[in-house]
Amino acid sequence: MKATAASQSERMERNLLRHVVLFSWKAGVPQEKIDEIVSVFCQLPERIGEIHDFEWGTDVSVEGVARGMSHCFLVTFNSAQDRDAYLPHPAHEEFVRLIQPCMEDVLVFDYWQRS
Repeated sequence: MKATAASQSERMERNLLRHVVLFSWKAGVPQEKIDEIVSVFCQLPERIGEIHDFEWGTDVSVEGVARGMSHCFLVTFNSAQDRDAYLPHPAHEEFVRLIQPCMEDVLVFDYWQRS
């Protein structure tokens, strides 16, 4: 049976929006500062109600293709509107100001979760 456009749209509305953020650090950034940044990022779900779920980790891949990225954060939203409210939220903007002087590079990738 072929799915109709309406049923596909309804299914997308039920899916979660994943916001993947990967960081690499400037040379010389002390581990204590990185730990502080991680701590502040981990507090965002308590400060921003639009965050549905949150997890993070550090690279443990044996493939060696992380291109210097060492920390990955996965922020999940129920809707694009929730993500759009998160981005300019004062707590998120405060976090961005904290990390900018320490960040060598960042990659942000948003996608709708599919199973």
